[in-house]
Amino acid sequence: MKSIKTALLGATLIVGAGASAASADELSMICSADNALCEKLAAKFEEKTGTDVSMIRLSSGEAYAKIRAEARNPQTDVWWGGTGDPHLQAANDQLSVAYKSPMLEELLPWAVAQAETSGYRTVGVYSGALGWGYNKEILAKKGIEGPKCWSDLLNPALKGEISIADPNSSGTAYTALATLVQLMGEEEAFEYLLALGKNVSQYTKSGSAPVKAAARGEAGLGIVFMHDAVKQAEAGFPIEVVAPCEGTGYEIGSMSLIDGSPNPDAAKVFYDWVLTPEAQNLMAETGSYQIPSNKGSTQPEAAPKLENVRLIDYDFAEYGSSDRRRNLLARWDMEVGAAAN
Repeated sequence: MKSIKTALLGATLIVGAGASAASADELSMICSADNALCEKLAAKFEEKTGTDVSMIRLSSGEAYAKIRAEARNPQTDVWWGGTGDPHLQAANDQLSVAYKSPMLEELLPWAVAQAETSGYRTVGVYSGALGWGYNKEILAKKGIEGPKCWSDLLNPALKGEISIADPNSSGTAYTALATLVQLMGEEEAFEYLLALGKNVSQYTKSGSAPVKAAARGEAGLGIVFMHDAVKQAEAGFPIEVVAPCEGTGYEIGSMSLIDGSPNPDAAKVFYDWVLTPEAQNLMAETGSYQIPSNKGSTQPEAAPKLENVRLIDYDFAEYGSSDRRRNLLARWDMEVGAAAN
């Protein structure tokens, strides 16, 4: 089997004599996962291929906004990680390019389904369920029973104790918004979000920030993907991880190649490599507890077991579409965001 370095050199030859040789040795990457994992992926790829990787960490909403703003002059080659909805919106807006990786046959069905839904403009790299983590010590001190259901989060005793991200910048928070709409219907979901807002202390930019705040004792509870709460619990913080009783949504963390990118051949080499078990096992090594998409990858022992979570039939095609996403975010701004200011 050819090495990654050999494949990269082969890609350089395919580009042709008129192309810049430097382009095959560079990669510009946006990463929307935990920064430690982002840095590990970039460093490992550099080590294996000699490619100079320029990586920036942005939340999913910020990444989509950057890629859209640069559409006429793309500066990014590959966007790795973050919730699948904005990746699907990028695909819908033709900001990403179709690519069928030879690794597709090694991926779990939900990862392949993400690729098929997008016309192969994105692919699933990991998955994780939405829930929350609460600080057991803070809630016990205030005599508050640990919430088990979405309805429990409206308890007036939790006023000022809940942290959740802004869905405009955070894919995690957009998943929460879309989940509640699918669970309750749009009208009831927005009534719920307005009521929940009375207990929210802050709307953060990053999706994982709320449970980090709970771990530090700055909030009582953070609404996040469960694997982010597990990370804090595994680090020794007094965090209890919860999957809501009524049911919950989930993410398919995705990856997209940017249309018109400066280094498309190096980007495809990265794309194929990062779908291998070798690359995906780096998640567990860096304390990330998502479910990797390659069938041969090692699932972290502490990762939430999706079979034990009551998952809704999350409609990625609808809630990842440009119109649906824009309309929901606009309504959130007018009603929930406005009430918070």
